[in-house]
Amino acid sequence: MSIALYLDHNVRRAVAAGLRQRGVDVVTAYEDGEAELDDEPLLARVAELGRVFFTHDDDFLAIADRWSAAKRPFSGIVYVHQYRLTVRRIIVELELIAKAGDPMDMQNRVEFLPLSR
Repeated sequence: MSIALYLDHNVRRAVAAGLRQRGVDVVTAYEDGEAELDDEPLLARVAELGRVFFTHDDDFLAIADRWSAAKRPFSGIVYVHQYRLTVRRIIVELELIAKAGDPMDMQNRVEFLPLSR
């Protein structure tokens, strides 16, 4: 089973376009009408949709820690610093996660890009 992704509002549109060209199921916060939603309600929205959240916003790392400590479930986060990888590399790595991953493996987990160093 593949992983459906949800892209934060701070992610470049080219990432969504590139993923779609590769057949990845992706929704952006803008498309969902939630680009202005505060962080915690946004992460709850992503979980409600059963998608894995991709972001450059390190505030979500702290939220994931708090939620994990409180045993509050979330559907997974993939994080990369905004200037760490090129758009092309982000697309390639997210495609790998989406197509080779299982949604259950991402539950309550944070994955950092790049996948390999």
